[in-house]
Amino acid sequence: MTHEPALLDRPHTPTTPSPLGWLTLGDAFEAACLLRCTPPPTPARPSAVRAEHTAGVEFNREDAAQRMRQLLNRLDIPVTHEVAVGGLRRRYELHRLWVPREHQGAYTRMLDAGWWQGRRELLGGPLPGASPARRRLVTRLAEAAWRSALLAAGRHVRRHILGVRLTDRELAAVLIRGAAVLDVPARLRPGTGCFLVSVADGPDRQRILRSAALEPARGPMAEPGTATARGVTPASARGAGVAPAGRAAC
Repeated sequence: MTHEPALLDRPHTPTTPSPLGWLTLGDAFEAACLLRCTPPPTPARPSAVRAEHTAGVEFNREDAAQRMRQLLNRLDIPVTHEVAVGGLRRRYELHRLWVPREHQGAYTRMLDAGWWQGRRELLGGPLPGASPARRRLVTRLAEAAWRSALLAAGRHVRRHILGVRLTDRELAAVLIRGAAVLDVPARLRPGTGCFLVSVADGPDRQRILRSAALEPARGPMAEPGTATARGVTPASARGAGVAPAGRAAC
């Protein structure tokens, strides 16, 4: 008897995925980073899993879920967005994105290819003599990694730093490299079961926040199939409370 996970595992395929086009790569890499930011999910009730879906990914911030949904729609992977409200005195929301069973293969291949290709481009950096287009690609990947972390990782904000907590070692390395690409020094501090990546308050913090801001909608260069949100249902009624600012990873 096979066991189906309650939530989407991080996709991984044993074979080397085909290279992605640069526009597609940016979206697939950011979606993969968002998934790697999510802490281990809470067990879902069996009745909460739809029969036509194998699983979903869970966020506790609406803006992170909306960004993931936007990216998957750009990648032509339909999703359904559901909201569960919990808590007693302090209400909060859990946003679940479900990928239909028949699109699981495309989801796995796309995010796996996006992560490994984007990681290689970013950690390797543009080689001497690289074209301006490739340099812009590396910058875009750095911005995508930090945008994902600020949306979905556990925020660690103090008066003197802006930081994020992660349980994923590889994503922490990507953030350190991404900060360097954006001309910002970042620090990595191991914790108990997690990693804290931080930048100093002031100009460094402002540069990261500007770089991580959501980019405007694509122009005519957009890839086909990204104009509509096929397979997406509106989020259900919201609770009265505000979602937590970010679930700490440790």
